[in-house]
Amino acid sequence: MRKNTVKAALKAGLPQVGTWLSLGNVFAARLMARVGFPWLTVDLEHSPIGWDNAGQLFGAVADAGCICLARVPRGDHVYIKRVLDAGAHGIVVPMVNTVDEARIAIAAAKYPPTGNRSVGGGMHALNFDTTAGEYYKRANDEVMVVLQTESPEGVDNAEAIYSLPGVDAIFVGPNDLAAQMRTPDGHEAPSAEFEATLQRILAIGKKCRTPVGLHVQSTDVAQKRIAEGWQFIAVGSELRFMVSEASKTVESLGLKNAGDLARY
Repeated sequence: MRKNTVKAALKAGLPQVGTWLSLGNVFAARLMARVGFPWLTVDLEHSPIGWDNAGQLFGAVADAGCICLARVPRGDHVYIKRVLDAGAHGIVVPMVNTVDEARIAIAAAKYPPTGNRSVGGGMHALNFDTTAGEYYKRANDEVMVVLQTESPEGVDNAEAIYSLPGVDAIFVGPNDLAAQMRTPDGHEAPSAEFEATLQRILAIGKKCRTPVGLHVQSTDVAQKRIAEGWQFIAVGSELRFMVSEASKTVESLGLKNAGDLARY
């Protein structure tokens, strides 16, 4: 059975830098899986990607030798079971604020007796280059579980969450965390306070020996965060790469409305 090389590398203390797939395009996924990123995450939380499409994307990424993860819309048994049975090598679970929520997500990703994942399917075995029987025996060791810290409540409960068996990495969504830290009148927290929160997360991860990471938008920031000790880093997305490079071309040609899509 294929080893989850990203899970193993994180456990060994090595940084792993990947990116997000948001377009839902198999051709784009096949190309991105051959660029050199060790992992790609198919985003089912903030994209219109459906189940059949997701399964095709997982297969396209896996066939290229890249680790395919899936960010589920919510950390419950149904979503997690479906993406894993469709062939994802692991899950990214958003908005994990409490220990109970973390335990539910972890259990959904593990077969009994460790968890309560239902036994079935066949696409998962294909993406791990093995038989269904062998997959059922070893999936608990190779499937990767990444939980997201995206709120002050999640930060307050971080040490208890990060210490749970079965948590392979923590991932910070900076946009959601910043939004959740807004004051009652809608003002965002000062940048110094936000950075202090990130450093608190990093310190808790190091204390618990659980790899932590976050989403960044440039290689400079990625390198800075890796130097600080962050391990599971996402840089942009295939959508952002496409629009960013196209915008640069438009701007260099002096065309009208250059940069209108820079927000992506």
